[in-house]
Amino acid sequence: MKKLLFVMNPYAGTRKGVKHLAEMIGIFNQGGYEVTAFMTSGPGHCKELVAERAKNVDLIVCCGGDGTLNEAIAGLHETGADTPVGYIPAGSTNDFAASLGLSLDLPQAARDIMEGEALVYDAGSFGGRSFSYVASFGLFTRCSYATPQSLKNALGHTAYLLQGVTELASLKTYHMRFQLPDGITLEDDFIFGAVSNSTSVAGVLTLDPKRVDMHDGKLELMLIRKPRNMIELAEGIMAMQKQSYDSPLMTFLSTPSVTVTAPADMPWTLDGEREEGHESVTIECVSDAYRLVVKKVKA
Repeated sequence: MKKLLFVMNPYAGTRKGVKHLAEMIGIFNQGGYEVTAFMTSGPGHCKELVAERAKNVDLIVCCGGDGTLNEAIAGLHETGADTPVGYIPAGSTNDFAASLGLSLDLPQAARDIMEGEALVYDAGSFGGRSFSYVASFGLFTRCSYATPQSLKNALGHTAYLLQGVTELASLKTYHMRFQLPDGITLEDDFIFGAVSNSTSVAGVLTLDPKRVDMHDGKLELMLIRKPRNMIELAEGIMAMQKQSYDSPLMTFLSTPSVTVTAPADMPWTLDGEREEGHESVTIECVSDAYRLVVKKVKA
């Protein structure tokens, strides 16, 4: 039989992964795999497990939130293995899963992996630390790691929105500079920014899928400047909802890399996990970073 490494974060989301554990392993067995399963015990454990075993298995499947997938891909990068990865989304928001159209029904997601195909995707590098789909700062992003897990479990996606509304009252701004490889420099006071390879960002924003190619050697840069008044803020929010990006508050473009100068104490989030501030950091697209098993598209 082929070998499958199954890594689950048992505390992700509403812990529904544990409820379906036996059924998912049965689906993998029926698909011809001998399964070795692990439950993660804390941050970094998934990365460690994947790094130790990636070269000795035919398929890796991780079950949890986007942070679990982040660690699985980071573990692959550490070893240089080309083992395909399957992702069963069981987190609170599942941003990246939404971009790929992955099933939130866990047994169905397992079946899709057994019947799917491995496609190549780009990833990102944040000063050498890998991320699967987004590095972000400012409004709405802090709540990814600041919202208590108990609240996430109880309210799911709504918890992020509630936390974001709490932050909206303060509208904290950051003076930053973004230098692009074509010589363009963007410098201003910003309330939000994201460098992403995804159509779903920060749990609350959806980018136009026609303008996001997850395998083009580029990342999408979205920046929102400080509004001068509430009318301008409302116009910016409406532009985001319409995916028009033509608001004077917004910058939206694709780039292979960007060097960011920011306050040293400004935190970031990478795939929903906190990253400490950097006075200067280069964010780059990592082309052909990993192979992810997705559901086959019927012709």
